[in-house]
Amino acid sequence: MADSGLLSGRARKRKKAFGSGAELQEAALRLLDRHQNLNDLLLEVENSVKPAGQDGTEHQEASSESFIVSVLQEQASRLGVPTAILAARSAVTNIEQICQDSASPSQVPLLNLDQRKRLSCLLQTVKDLLANNVFCRSLFCQEIWKMKEPPVLEVVWHLHRDDIVGLGELLESAPGGPAAVEWLSSSLCGLCQRAEEASEDAERAGRLLTDLAIVFLQNGFQQSSELGRKVEFKKVPYICHAVLQRMLTWVLDAVGKEKQEDVSTLQAMRFWLNVFNVSVYKSAVHPDSLQQFFRHTLTEVLTYNPLLKVSDAIHMQKEWSFTRTCSLLTTLYRKLFVAFSAKDSICQLQQVLETHEVNWQHVLSCVSTLVVCQAEAEQLFKDLLSHLLIKAFENYDMENMITAFLIARQAALEGPALFMPYSEWFKASFGNSGGRHGSSKKALVFLFEFLSELVPFEAAPYLKVHIMYPPFVPTKHRSILLEYITLAKTRLADLKVAIEDMGLYEDLSSTDESVQPQGQALRDVEKALQIFENTRKIPTSVIEASIFRRPYYISWFLPALLRPRVLPKTPDARMAFIDSLKRADKIPSNLYSTYMQACCAMKEKMLQDESKVETGHSKEPAEQLKAELAELRTLIVDPTKYEDVPAQIAVISDRLASVLGHSDENEAAALNSPIPVEVSAPRLEPCHQRVVDLLLTSFCQNLIAASYFNPPDRQGPWLSLFVKMMCGHRNLLPALLGRLCQLIYHQGPSLNDAHVLGLAAFVIHLSESKALIPEVEASFGISQAVPEKALSVSEYWNRLLVCRTEESLAFCARFCTAAASYLMCKFSSYSHEDLCALLPPSLVKKLQYLVPRLCLEARGILCGEAKTDLVWSSLSCPSLNYRRASLCLWRQARFQEFLKEKAFQLSFREWLLLELEVYPEKDILSASERQDFHYWAIYQWYLPAPSASGGCDGQLEKACGIIINTILDALQRLDLGSCGQSKMSVNPDILCKLQEMVLELGCRRKLLSGCLDAQRHFLFEILQERLKDGNHGSALGEQLWRQQELLLHRRILVGLPASALIMTCRKGKKTMLDCEDFFRFVNSELKNVCSRGYALSYDITAHFFRGLLNAGLDCEESAEGINSVLTACQTKCPIVLFSAALWWPRLEPILCSQWKRLFGAPLAEELERLRGWQSWATSFLSSGEVFPLSDPPWISAAFLHCTVQQQSPRGRERNALKRLGTDTEQLLVSLLFFSLMDLISAKIAPKEGVDSQMALEWSLEILQCLEERGTSWPLLFCAGGQDPQKYGVLRGAASDRHSRLLPLAFYSLSPRFHHGLLAREQTFLCVALDSYIHLLQLFVEGKDLPQSHRGHPLEVISAARRFLLGAIPQCPAQSFGNIQPLLATCEELDPELAATLLRFSRPGVSMELDEELLLF
Repeated sequence: MADSGLLSGRARKRKKAFGSGAELQEAALRLLDRHQNLNDLLLEVENSVKPAGQDGTEHQEASSESFIVSVLQEQASRLGVPTAILAARSAVTNIEQICQDSASPSQVPLLNLDQRKRLSCLLQTVKDLLANNVFCRSLFCQEIWKMKEPPVLEVVWHLHRDDIVGLGELLESAPGGPAAVEWLSSSLCGLCQRAEEASEDAERAGRLLTDLAIVFLQNGFQQSSELGRKVEFKKVPYICHAVLQRMLTWVLDAVGKEKQEDVSTLQAMRFWLNVFNVSVYKSAVHPDSLQQFFRHTLTEVLTYNPLLKVSDAIHMQKEWSFTRTCSLLTTLYRKLFVAFSAKDSICQLQQVLETHEVNWQHVLSCVSTLVVCQAEAEQLFKDLLSHLLIKAFENYDMENMITAFLIARQAALEGPALFMPYSEWFKASFGNSGGRHGSSKKALVFLFEFLSELVPFEAAPYLKVHIMYPPFVPTKHRSILLEYITLAKTRLADLKVAIEDMGLYEDLSSTDESVQPQGQALRDVEKALQIFENTRKIPTSVIEASIFRRPYYISWFLPALLRPRVLPKTPDARMAFIDSLKRADKIPSNLYSTYMQACCAMKEKMLQDESKVETGHSKEPAEQLKAELAELRTLIVDPTKYEDVPAQIAVISDRLASVLGHSDENEAAALNSPIPVEVSAPRLEPCHQRVVDLLLTSFCQNLIAASYFNPPDRQGPWLSLFVKMMCGHRNLLPALLGRLCQLIYHQGPSLNDAHVLGLAAFVIHLSESKALIPEVEASFGISQAVPEKALSVSEYWNRLLVCRTEESLAFCARFCTAAASYLMCKFSSYSHEDLCALLPPSLVKKLQYLVPRLCLEARGILCGEAKTDLVWSSLSCPSLNYRRASLCLWRQARFQEFLKEKAFQLSFREWLLLELEVYPEKDILSASERQDFHYWAIYQWYLPAPSASGGCDGQLEKACGIIINTILDALQRLDLGSCGQSKMSVNPDILCKLQEMVLELGCRRKLLSGCLDAQRHFLFEILQERLKDGNHGSALGEQLWRQQELLLHRRILVGLPASALIMTCRKGKKTMLDCEDFFRFVNSELKNVCSRGYALSYDITAHFFRGLLNAGLDCEESAEGINSVLTACQTKCPIVLFSAALWWPRLEPILCSQWKRLFGAPLAEELERLRGWQSWATSFLSSGEVFPLSDPPWISAAFLHCTVQQQSPRGRERNALKRLGTDTEQLLVSLLFFSLMDLISAKIAPKEGVDSQMALEWSLEILQCLEERGTSWPLLFCAGGQDPQKYGVLRGAASDRHSRLLPLAFYSLSPRFHHGLLAREQTFLCVALDSYIHLLQLFVEGKDLPQSHRGHPLEVISAARRFLLGAIPQCPAQSFGNIQPLLATCEELDPELAATLLRFSRPGVSMELDEELLLF
């Protein structure tokens, strides 16, 4: 039996047999004499720690220690060796035996459970021996290396960890350094492999690796201050350094052949990368040593195996983007970068590039990793690129140039969300005269020599950038550029990429070489369709391509446009675009016919094909995207994994590019092209909508999940990075913005709190990333004369948040509260200035409108101290009422600070615009609550507030001006939610407040005294000022806007108190009525939206007369004041009297009733006279009474004409004309004028109810009557005739458009012109020629000319020309004396007619007209 068996099996009996410990020890020594096995004895002692308080414990342990020492001393004395040496040799023998007893056939780095237990016993014994100074460490280390096989790594770790023999001491005693390196390296590789294979060993392996790594760094990267303490170690620094180098090489060897390695090997290498976790070392390693180790490692990685040439890098760098780089390498980079700032990392990279031969794959993948994982990298790399270019051009150094180009291209590969596209960098660096290449011809030659050397290795996209955005070259050196372009085009031809096949809207920043011409053509078609939908015109780029790039246009663009499909019943934008191209002869007939036939053939099967395409859509990329999004959630809920988030988002970006169909879609060419969104009915491709929904759902769910653990300000940068990543995919943005429109604008009130919170956070980060998003062209489904300007993304989502109904007001309050609260929580560490720069002003302004409207407590100055902290948990609490949440936000001290900033203050005008959007019948406030709110907002808040903060400075007139302007702006602006119907009603509550203010102003003005010219009517000043500011693009746009504006002015005037149109002032001791401003406004503006061209509409006419009667109350002599105004109308504003004549049947009862109520006296003389004219006209037509003439005669003519138009049946007019007296020539001419106005109105405004044929017949009857009486009438048509005052009143009363179309009326009468007219009227030829010239000018300018009964306006002009050519030979010589001023214009517009006029104007010329002149 062995001694171990004896001691363990008979221990209890022996204890009873011997009376004392001394007796037992003596017996054991006698036994050992017979059974000499010292090694087993060392293993038999167990390190059992008895519970405190048991008797004899310390005595037994002491006895055990003294017993072993006694045995060793006895054995050593017999062998003649020192006890310490015998103990060391015996321990090594035991270790060797423990290591050899492994069940594994090969050397493994970890022990099994039994080995570990035996080793524990041995180590406890060795510790006891050390404590008694009977163990030799140095000999032990030497003996370890004499073992047949090197020790198991775990054994060495335990020796080191238990302070028996440190790893450094053990390595120093190694007979050969390389052997020790080999043993350690192979053991570490095995350890990493074992850790990944057996999960139960992973924790132990991790602790072992950590302890060894600390030793490696302490010894392998010593600082000068540590060298003195470790002078006894000579081999250790070399071994530690070499092991770290060997392990790094093990990893880097696998980087180049990642796909060839099995998964377990790669996992093992990832386990080794844990030595690069900075947290491992804490205070165990000097910070400088740690920095030295990480710098050394980064240098080694960048310079490892530098076999790739620059040409290889140019060709292959696309494969070295972050998501395509070996994950081992990116993981290593990310761990290394933790030890440095972004600036230090890039400085280290720069230093390596300047001093070493580098591995370009590793360098460029390092660039990608920095761009993805370091937020500051973009600007730092821009600075580095500028530095490299400066050095390159200073020394004409090609190396710096190629380094700059490679880095710029590599960074651009990561997308515009992270770095500017290559095309933009190239333009910014070389596209202007300020570039480095522009300093001299030598610099220019250097640049093009460099670009030329790149050409043989360049990919097509980069060559396209250089050709389409060439460097700036002075004109005298243009040949250098042309030589390069020729070379680049040759290279493109070799690559089978023709520059002629470049797309119309090609993305020159993309490096995706897989996009063939047919793919680019499809994108061009989509872009052209977008432009066509917005402008309804064929895009200029398409027209240019059809002429200058015809091969691409015919071979690629048209086939992409004319892809067969089932044509919709209602023509869509594509059909309209194709039709426009066909009408413009831009589609060959045979190609169009083939397209139509193919569409018909597909009609039966297209729906099935579409369903197959949709179900056949590759699910694999979408599933991969879902998986990566799920992985992101695991990272964001664990703060220890936040450093992995940027890399994971880069992976998501790569998966997203695969789902969208093409990768690296930077689309820099579209940066300045607005994104169209049809707000009323957003159109989304089903596949894109699914992707957007997946991303938005992930964002919202992740935010909520992460918020359970941390508030937003402690969730890391993932939210910003995620949104920036989405914005970097330009082809996703239309779908994203369209989906946001659906969710916010259309479905907002139905969203739950979690959705609202998530979307609010999303739009905040969307605004944060606004630099990456083009402007938005939001179309609200209503055609408008002047298109709105493109919106920024912040303005866009603000426009989607409408405040109209109870539901939309509540949703808007919820959304804005959530957005502002999230922003203040997320960026709580920002300074006030930085937060102001990030906060969208529209968000704060909307809250300024909503919170006081919904919460009484928010109106006025806050009472008490505002809260200083915003608790995130209270904001995300689903039970929190949104009004309370809004009020909580409102009371925050920081939010109140925002309200003091001018940019965030809601002005009175902006408040009004928001309030005017509300539908009173669907308001969240009751009528009384709304009235209280309006009173507070207008009278208590904005009226006394200074103008600097958006108020009115206490001035009622200023407040009225703001209200009027805002109402007009609101009416002009499109109503976003009325499905194509413009919201034309004015908010009655706001209008009521305006009426109150106007009445108050009127009461104040009555107290003023002075002459008529002392003051102007503020109301008409406001309206006139608006018309001066009109600038709405094209002439047609300006005309339509002005017409709409005047109609709105009329509505505003009718909505105000009638007396507001008229002012009163003191003249001497009398109060006089002043209508001068109203008359001016009517004569200059309001007449242009009149009825029939010579009369105001009924509403404004009745309003004026009612106001006139009301204002008469302020006069001492009311009738006299009213009479003076109506008398003044005859010369200053006759259109008012014409209007009275037209509407008198409706006006009379109203005015008579009002007069009776106000005065109770007989009608004022002038009003009675108007009533008399109406009565006489009726009697004249019905009973044949004599019709008296007025002075001036056109008043009676107006009443007679209007009565004729109102009489039915017709037929007595001819007889009535014959019964007129002899001195009625001016009356007849006035009748002709009014009838011609009706004739023009029938042509340009048929809906006014004037019959064109009847108006023409009435005009001809009047003309015949004039001819029979020999009355001169042609000057009626000539504005600058011999006697302009004769008919100036009539022409001045006509609208501008009717006046311009008088020549059309003139030639409508030409078939009934009497032959004697040419001889009798010397001015006739001049009037006829002037009218013809005006017709030509209208036609050339494309203005006003309506369709006539003869068809196209050109037919009218042709008829007028034929009439003139026939009339000219019959005119007397005197007629030609008046046409001289017109000849120059006539010669410009119609040289042939001018030649005829000159020919017949000469004395003695033949009066016969040539045959050819009659043939037009």
